[in-house]
Amino acid sequence: MNILTKLFSPSPQPALGNAQRRGIEIKSSREIEIMRQASHIVATVLKEISERVQPGMTTADLDAYAETRIRAMGATPSFKGYHGFPSSICASLNNEVVHGIPNPKKVIRTGDVLKVDTGAYYHGFHGDSCITIAVGDVTPNAAKLIRVAEEALYKGIAQVKAGNFLLDIAGAVQDHVVANGFTIVEDYTGHGVGRNLHEEPSVFNFRTHTMPNVKLRAGMVLAIEPILNAGSKATRVLPDRWTVKTVDNALSAQFEHTVLVTETGYEILTDRSKL
Repeated sequence: MNILTKLFSPSPQPALGNAQRRGIEIKSSREIEIMRQASHIVATVLKEISERVQPGMTTADLDAYAETRIRAMGATPSFKGYHGFPSSICASLNNEVVHGIPNPKKVIRTGDVLKVDTGAYYHGFHGDSCITIAVGDVTPNAAKLIRVAEEALYKGIAQVKAGNFLLDIAGAVQDHVVANGFTIVEDYTGHGVGRNLHEEPSVFNFRTHTMPNVKLRAGMVLAIEPILNAGSKATRVLPDRWTVKTVDNALSAQFEHTVLVTETGYEILTDRSKL
């Protein structure tokens, strides 16, 4: 989950609250196992939502379903109440970039590009992930945007291993996005995750010299989350102080995984592929 930044800081921040300024935590094997369980809950809920969503439902329907399932698996929704956010998921449609608030009046329609972001807090630790769903038949450009956003996530993840650097992730994401003709939203970043939903470090999706280029160490856990726009990279925050839209009303897509850094590579804790 990214955090709203423009209300708090002029520089990019993780997308929903300010990151914890306590240094980068290295998780123990016990903590990693708990995070696997928290992340498994998140992955399960997102997979179920991707299979359940259909035209005519509302984003509030999905929010109610997610909260019920998260609690049924023994966790609590990470997002609900976080810095005042009112829901268990962010549900962002089409030109909404991040932090869309579920609403019983917001009906999902064929052709929509729907971003669903959620987190679960389980025995003291969080898991965090986001998917973009093509609802029914979408336009070719929308389908390409969704595909490239997911590919960009995995290009970034492929750079994760002890000894590599954060900007290795950022560069891989940026190169793939730019090569495919889309733009990267620079107002929001990925982040560390663990006891807090947002921890150090900020995980950029573009090369930057404004933040330290941190060397990755085994035991770090990162939420990597490229956010792509079909038009301008610029965004604006709506009066609800949460929902973020593209300035030109172009489509936006996002994917996110919680990823463990290992000595030889990575482990995707929110992996849905084997559920």
